[in-house]
Amino acid sequence: QPQLVESGGGSVQAGGSLRLSCTTSGYTYSGYCMGWFRQAPGKEREGVATRDSSGQIRYAESVKGRFTASQDNANTLYLQMNSLKPEDTARYFCSASRGGVYFWGPGTQVTVSS
Repeated sequence: QPQLVESGGGSVQAGGSLRLSCTTSGYTYSGYCMGWFRQAPGKEREGVATRDSSGQIRYAESVKGRFTASQDNANTLYLQMNSLKPEDTARYFCSASRGGVYFWGPGTQVTVSS
C-alpha cells in the first residue's frame, strides 16, 4: 500500500511562501488520485488541491491563485503556497486514494502569523 511522508512545513509571516513536498513509495501513481488536504484545530479536514475523475486539479476557493500543486515523474508531490494568510494555518497532508480508500501521510504543520 502507498506510504507518504510530507515535509516543508514551518512558521512564516503573512505574505510569505512555503513549498511542501510529499515523497511516496510502495505504489505507482497509476490508478491513484493524489491530493493535498489540511486540517486546522477544531475543524474538519478539507481538500486543498485534489484531482477529479478527469485528472484535473481542483483547488479550494480559499487558495485559488495562491497555491499550486504539482508532481514529478518520480515519486514526489509538491504544493507551492504563496501569499500565505493566517487562516492557512493548519496541518497539511498528502493523500493517495483509489476506490474510495484513502492513504495518508503523517502531515506537516504550517503556521502563518500576522
